[in-house]
Amino acid sequence: MTTVNRQLVLASRPVGAPTPENFRLNTTALPSIGEGEVLLRSVYLSLDPYMRGRMSDTKSYADPVAIDEVMVGGTVCQVTESKHHDFALGEWVLSFSGWQDYGVSNGEGLIKLGMNPEQPSYALGVMGMPGFTAYMGLLDIGQPKAGETVVVAAATGAVGSMVGQIAKIKGCRVVGIAGGEEKCQFAVDTLGFDACVDHKSDDLAEQLANACTDGIDVYFENVGGKVFDAVMPLLNTSARIPLCGLISQYNATSLPDGPDRLSMLMGQLLVKRIKMQGFIIFDDYGHRYPEFAQQMMTWLSEGKITYKEHLVQGLENAPEAFIGLLEGKNFGKLVVQTNQPI
Repeated sequence: MTTVNRQLVLASRPVGAPTPENFRLNTTALPSIGEGEVLLRSVYLSLDPYMRGRMSDTKSYADPVAIDEVMVGGTVCQVTESKHHDFALGEWVLSFSGWQDYGVSNGEGLIKLGMNPEQPSYALGVMGMPGFTAYMGLLDIGQPKAGETVVVAAATGAVGSMVGQIAKIKGCRVVGIAGGEEKCQFAVDTLGFDACVDHKSDDLAEQLANACTDGIDVYFENVGGKVFDAVMPLLNTSARIPLCGLISQYNATSLPDGPDRLSMLMGQLLVKRIKMQGFIIFDDYGHRYPEFAQQMMTWLSEGKITYKEHLVQGLENAPEAFIGLLEGKNFGKLVVQTNQPI
């Protein structure tokens, strides 16, 4: 067993888009554990857009990562040492130990995955925060009805791909927005969307209007920017907008150029009686995770959900993969395999 622990820490706060220089790989001694604690060895690390916000020191729903602290992140780990009566050696758990090889826990917040889970990394995606976000945001806030049109951006991403498939299960017409022909084709041919338009095209607004001839009843917002500009004129009366992210704005250092369109948006919300609600998944819906997990497991077993994972090898490659995530270079849920299973 190794005696060192690799950690990726925040070396500096980014101005605009993150760069490799904002991260530093440290090597520290393997942490020791006390009574009632477990030593966790990371096997899979989740990379998600929210991490960009945690790199900044602006006020948000969670404290920022401090300079020289380990970057935050969800992990799937194995117990390599235990002084806790509830956890056995080799047991798999879902934890939040961040961008490092090893972490120590007193058991609080750990979710048991068993001794031999079939797909342990799924706990970071379809069975984890992204799938949960899609499920609750769409069904609780979006409240889709059979026959309605649901539009989702980042349509092949970890959240968007789940939103679209759940909407299809509920009998909706689903239109995705994705970056590039390959992703759009995947959304239609593999995920079962009715249509998908390329946000990189010059005529995005026209293509979206042609794909949504009956307007948009539910728009699941996780991108913002020019995508929302194309969506807004198509929103129907009583449309619903679950808001879980704005990835197009995460690297912005100032407000966008051009006229102030806030009054136009407010007017649309008023005249069309549109519901737009932001949410933080575990803060707002943590108590409903068992409901989600049971339903998603059923859909997976019935073959109603397709899940695509973008796997990157090596903890040292996490910064580059994360930077690519913010640029839309991933195809599916981005996961780093940090170590081999025991």
